[in-house]
Parts: sequence; C-alpha cells; structure tokens
Amino acid sequence: MSHSARAIQRTTVAQLGAAVHGGKAWSREGALERLFTLAFRGLVYPQIWEDPVVDMEALALGPGDNVIAIASGGCNALSYLVADPARVTAVDLNGAHVALTRLKLAAAKALPDSRAYQRFFTRANDRANVEAYDEILRSALDPASRAYWDARGVLGRRRIEMFADGFHRHGLLGRFIGAAHWLARLYGVNPAIMLSARNRDEQRALFEERLAPIFDRPSMRWLLRQPASLYGLGIPPAQYRALAADDALGVRAVARRRLEKLCCDFDFKSNYFAWQAFGRAYAPGDAPSTPPYLESANFGAIRDRADRVDVVHGSMTATLRDRPAQSLDAFVLLDAQDWMDDATLNGLWSEITRVARPGARVVFRTAADERLLPGRVDARVLDQWSYDEARSRDLGARDRSSIYGAFHLYTLGSARS
Repeated sequence: MSHSARAIQRTTVAQLGAAVHGGKAWSREGALERLFTLAFRGLVYPQIWEDPVVDMEALALGPGDNVIAIASGGCNALSYLVADPARVTAVDLNGAHVALTRLKLAAAKALPDSRAYQRFFTRANDRANVEAYDEILRSALDPASRAYWDARGVLGRRRIEMFADGFHRHGLLGRFIGAAHWLARLYGVNPAIMLSARNRDEQRALFEERLAPIFDRPSMRWLLRQPASLYGLGIPPAQYRALAADDALGVRAVARRRLEKLCCDFDFKSNYFAWQAFGRAYAPGDAPSTPPYLESANFGAIRDRADRVDVVHGSMTATLRDRPAQSLDAFVLLDAQDWMDDATLNGLWSEITRVARPGARVVFRTAADERLLPGRVDARVLDQWSYDEARSRDLGARDRSSIYGAFHLYTLGSARS
C-alpha cells in the first residue's frame, strides 16, 4: 500500500473513532465500538442504501439550490444532479467512499459514452473497466483517489480490479449480503428465488414461504442478538441499541419487518435495492432498475453537471463551519445522527441553522422509529425548524431501500410541530 493510501486509511480511522467511540476502550461497549471502527475503515457501501428519488421529492430540489450531503457511496450525490442544483457538496469520514465518489465523477466526465459508464458501474464485472481506468480515468483522478484505486490488497490485486469481477459484491456491505446468502442456503433457501416472482402477490408468497421462517431458527435468534451481526450494514453499537428498542421482541422482529417491506411493498421491476439484496447486482436493462445517475436518459445531465459536485473527506459539522451564513438550501444527513451523542448533535444543528437559508430543508433517516432530536437538541435551535410528521411518514413508506425505521423532513422558518 502506498504512503497516500495509508494516509487515507489513517485519516478515516481517526475520524471514525472520533464519531463512534464513546465507551472506555477496556469496556464491552468500547470494545464493540472499536471493532466497528476496524470493520468500517475500508470500503463499506459499494451502493448507498437510501432512496435518492425520495430525497429529491422531500427536498424539492431544483435549479439554484445548494446541497450538502453525506456521500457514502456517492450514488445519491450524483443522482441529485438530475434535479439541476447549483452545487452539491458530498462529505464523508470514510476515505474509500470519497475515492469512490470521485471515481464516479471522473468517469461521468471522461468515459466516451453512457454505455461505457453503465458498464463500469451497473454491471461492474468486465475487464474492460480496468482497461478504461488505466487508459482514461487514472490520469483524471486526484492523487489521493488514484493512490486508493492503485493500492494492492493482500493477494496483490489492485483495488480497481473489483470492477472486473462484480464491484457490488465487495466492500463491507457486499460481503454482508454474500454472508446472508450463504447462511440462507445453509437453511435450504437461495435468496435469489425472490427474483423469480412475477408480481407483488408472488413476492409476498415467496417471502412467507421461504424467508420468513429463517427468523424463527434458534441459531438466527442467537445471531441477531449480537451487535456485531449488523456491522455489515454500517450499524454501530449505539444504533444497534436504538434498533433493538424499536420492537418489544428485539432486533429479530425489526429485521423481519424491514425485510418484509423490501420483499413485499414494492414491485421488484422498479426496486434496484431488492435486486442488490437478492441478486447482488442490478437488473438487466435500464430505468427504474438502477439509481438515477446510472439511467441512460440522465447520462448527459450527469456529465454536464459533474463539475458542480465538491467532494470533501471530513465530518459534516467541520465542513459546515467553513461555510458562510445562509449559504445552503438542502441538507442530507443519511442516518449519521444515530451515532451521535447530545453534544455532537447540538454542534451539528447549530451549524446547520447558521448556514441554512430561509426555507432550507433537512432530511435524514433513523434506524428506529423515533423523532431523535426533541429533548436532545437545544430548543432555541430546534424551534426554528418545522417538522412535517405526516409527510415524513409518507416519504418513509415510499423509501424503496426499506431498511430504516423512519424518514424525517425539517424545514427552516416556522415553529416546531
């Protein structure tokens, strides 16, 4: 691994530790937090698991808007370009996610056409992708991102070669989904059977017959009682506790309910999250079986607007401190606040309120079905924002990723509901 690649990893570990570590290192809680940080230091999300279509509707994104978002795998930050915002700032603590987002942007600008772009990120399993990187993209990347993709693993393969053998099967989430498939097959079920359903009635029948009974197995009950069992979803110990509290029967009941929503509430033909979960790839064809930034009809817009995206390796709060007052219209926090203590939450919302323009919108998700902010964020700050509970519930129900307990929309400018 090069010096630059090691520097990216060290920065990632330090920033994640600051965000996650609350317990003493020698305590059980502290040990679990540090185990999570170790798991989270590399690539976690080859694909982001929040629905950008819901985000764009909630935020009412349009021309002139300045957006700041946690980047994760970069899918949503690029997808927001479809709405023609003036600027998108994508921020992440994880250096691998920063390098992935920058790779996607470089590819949008430098690859010859939408076919090459889709091959790279939709199928992501062709040796031609590595050749395109070497011949076109490598020289278009910044030095830190180039160092990340050039770095070699323990088997001597460069990271970029993940795009020659199914990129979406890599990363912590990709391996987690692979492990879930392996475990299901031990129980005699191939999760890919879900994709044989021709309509939602058949999806429901397959879920009830094949997948639901797995949650009653004693070994599955035991496994889901372990906080580390959900690290592959990017869920640290604090978020696991919130998830467990969301149902009297614990995490097992919550996990079953979320999987049921993914399996039964949306037609698979229009839900690329289900294809990733059960097929470990995108469906053959085009929209709406891919994120908006990968739809062929949107390629021209993504290419023309890619220069509007700034990618920052750092925390959301620190990035906001560098922004002038009343300079941002939309904020996308994903589920990051589930990780935060009260002091960190207050620091974040003080900065959001300072830099938000009148009428600014904030969206985020929570693992549990909870409001999260009231009683924790200073009322003098939170009272400047309105919370639309009915609209938040409706938007959350339409989030195709299906893994969160709640979706939340706040708007600056009137009393809190």
